[in-house]
Amino acid sequence: MTARKLLIVEDDLGLQRQLRWAYEGYEVLVSADRRSAIDVLRAEEPDVVTLDLGLPPDPDGVSEGFATLGEILRLKPDTKVIVASGHGARESALQAISAGAWDFYQKPIDIDALGMIVARAFHVHALEAENRRLAARGGAAAGLGGIISASPEMLKVTRTIERVAAADVSVMLLGASGTGKELLARALHDSSPRRDRAFVAINCAAIPDTLLESELFGHEKGAFTGAIKTTEGKIEQAQGGTLFLDEVGDIPLPLQVKLLRFLQERVIERIGGRRAIAVDTRIVCATHQDVDAMIADGRFRDDLYYRLAEIVVRIPSLAERPGDAVLLARHFVAKHAKALHSGVAGLSAEACAAIEGWGWPGNVRELENRIKRAVIMAEGKHIVAADLDLPGAAPAAPLNLKAVREAADRAAIAHALARSDGNISNTAKLLGISRPTLYDLLKSYDLHA
Repeated sequence: MTARKLLIVEDDLGLQRQLRWAYEGYEVLVSADRRSAIDVLRAEEPDVVTLDLGLPPDPDGVSEGFATLGEILRLKPDTKVIVASGHGARESALQAISAGAWDFYQKPIDIDALGMIVARAFHVHALEAENRRLAARGGAAAGLGGIISASPEMLKVTRTIERVAAADVSVMLLGASGTGKELLARALHDSSPRRDRAFVAINCAAIPDTLLESELFGHEKGAFTGAIKTTEGKIEQAQGGTLFLDEVGDIPLPLQVKLLRFLQERVIERIGGRRAIAVDTRIVCATHQDVDAMIADGRFRDDLYYRLAEIVVRIPSLAERPGDAVLLARHFVAKHAKALHSGVAGLSAEACAAIEGWGWPGNVRELENRIKRAVIMAEGKHIVAADLDLPGAAPAAPLNLKAVREAADRAAIAHALARSDGNISNTAKLLGISRPTLYDLLKSYDLHA
């Protein structure tokens, strides 16, 4: 079995020697400056790097270390970089993590403690690599609530939802538009003891302020012009079940007070009513807005926030879920090709590269819309990059010649497989190679016809 590669970037020769012999079971590589570190990165492709921020020509500062960190992550984004520094440790730690470092360790270095961090970094890297491999093969199945993901970031969210589902607490979902907040809210309800009762959803941003109170709390007959009968509000309709308040940040301040009273007393009064009605409803809410900023600006009550956010779940954007974009795209191709009675069978290698290279500001919703349009517009059996209409989307620059060759092999094989509809003999003829050679390449790159 090939030893896992660890790159130590450290300009102190004594510490270099100490670290080199401290790690057993790894192939240890050593560099003393940014240039040699990048050379080793290109040639050896280590999975984990320990990086001293104080590198020459700025050994007393951190500028060269941060420049090295940025270049490592640009060339090989999956690298787990563990940053060590004695220069303004707290500020450096925050900046390093924000810049993409995996972990931080303050000097003087405790070899045993750093060894545990390094071992954990290799373990996580191996898990993520396996997730990406499964994603490339379409190997991840739908999980909680039908959520399709192979990324550790999203799997962590679904595990959190599963844990809190049984606890009768209010949950706030925070995430950008299109990340699946309502899907997760439904999954939470379906995993809870309230699953057999109603799940009621209301988009607070889609209803005018003048009507939102009636929608939530209901009204009595004659309470206002047009109130020709007594009507239950969404809170009552969710009796015994779950009420999902989407875009809760758009609730106006006067109504926030009434909602707070319900959360405190668990009773409501309909508009025009005098009778207190006890309601047992679990509240799950969501917003894409910065709630902390809204509280600071006086647009959202802090006491209401603490009632609504007994548990806060932050949902990552699609760009923060490595491998999921292509995985979801394949799912949407199958879904919409069936619904639209299309002959589209999958994605070309170029389309997959374009999907991986796009930032997806609209998240999963944008991805599904583009895939649906591509299924309609595609002229062949496989969606190509042009069908997706993603201007400027491109995969990251290759790390080295080996990476260039592998990318070219993968693209050529995928293109030939698509043209030959998966027939091995015809694919081999298109590529100008023998069938055994093609089988070896398919096995080497973990590709499937």
